[in-house]
Amino acid sequence: MGSSQTVTVKYVIRAKFEIEGVVEKPDVIGAVFGQTEGLFGSELDLRELQKSGRIGRIEIELQSKQDKTTGTIVIPTSLDRVSTAIIAASIEAINRVGPCEAKLTIEKLEDIRDARRRVIIERAKNILQQWQIESMPSTEEVFREVSETLRMPKVEKYGPDELSAGPDVDKAKEVIIVEGRADVINLLRCGIDNVVALEGAKVPETIIKLTKQKNTTALLDGDRGGDLILKELLQVTDVKYIARAPLGKEVEECTSTQIFNALKNKVPVEELKIRKPRERPKVLVPKQIKEARKELEGTLEAILFNEKMEQIERLPVSALAEKLQQTEGVDTLVFDGVITQRLVDIADEKGVKFVVAARVSDQVKQPLKVHLLTFAEMES
Repeated sequence: MGSSQTVTVKYVIRAKFEIEGVVEKPDVIGAVFGQTEGLFGSELDLRELQKSGRIGRIEIELQSKQDKTTGTIVIPTSLDRVSTAIIAASIEAINRVGPCEAKLTIEKLEDIRDARRRVIIERAKNILQQWQIESMPSTEEVFREVSETLRMPKVEKYGPDELSAGPDVDKAKEVIIVEGRADVINLLRCGIDNVVALEGAKVPETIIKLTKQKNTTALLDGDRGGDLILKELLQVTDVKYIARAPLGKEVEECTSTQIFNALKNKVPVEELKIRKPRERPKVLVPKQIKEARKELEGTLEAILFNEKMEQIERLPVSALAEKLQQTEGVDTLVFDGVITQRLVDIADEKGVKFVVAARVSDQVKQPLKVHLLTFAEMES
């Protein structure tokens, strides 16, 4: 499943696999998503990460010989090192593909930025050499000034949780809370020393106490990860203001201008309104869907229809996700159950146009191409 967003790749996970049997690429993809789902919550769920653009398209290469299948898996990621390592370990824990036993081994974790750094360093050498040839004044002073700019700011440990922080957190009346260590470093480069990092999706006790003692502003990434952390902060802390990086950007990659603009436009927490969703109108549906609803209520079963509203198959809801991944030509899905995010992702990937069920989970994000409908919204 691909993401509609562009992934700024930082690292690439490369793994090899050996499978006792003959399988195809969809089987391997299904195992990767299925066996890692729910291990570490939605923050590290591959489907959610791919939808938010933090994980790129997963590439599979395989070949079968003598009833064995071998190959490689390549996963590009824009996550931090810790999250990338956890994803890699989760992939390596996969032990079955379809009905076959499998062994996955991580071959390499590549830092894509290393190659870019080497190119930049070589180019910088050439520029400096040309600069010197052209008689730039005080080459030694220029080198010293550039070196000073590139020097890593000193990051300290703060509180019992030993969170990454600037040197002025204790003495400052106002404190800025960011997501990770890289964000702290970027703010230090901008001359902002009263900054401390959450360093995780769960808000540590140190941050909870800090928001009660000081005037705090949370400066969060402009992506889904920032949305999730914002929700957590509002539930467990007394943070006073919320500032966000530009849409789709992380604080660690923002320029100083973007950071100061974000802080300038911070919003008081009390102004964040929770809007109730509007009541959705009744929808007129084909008679086949009405009849399917009557047949299915209380059965925990599902019916798949093609584009002509002809029944393809009837099956238990427990087998629905796996069957939908394997079936082509499904236009409409009606079932006695709850529409989940995983089912919506599969339907979107398979080109399903309508999903009709008893209700929709509160966690589901409205997809662009799949129409979701509950039994209660059907016009009688």
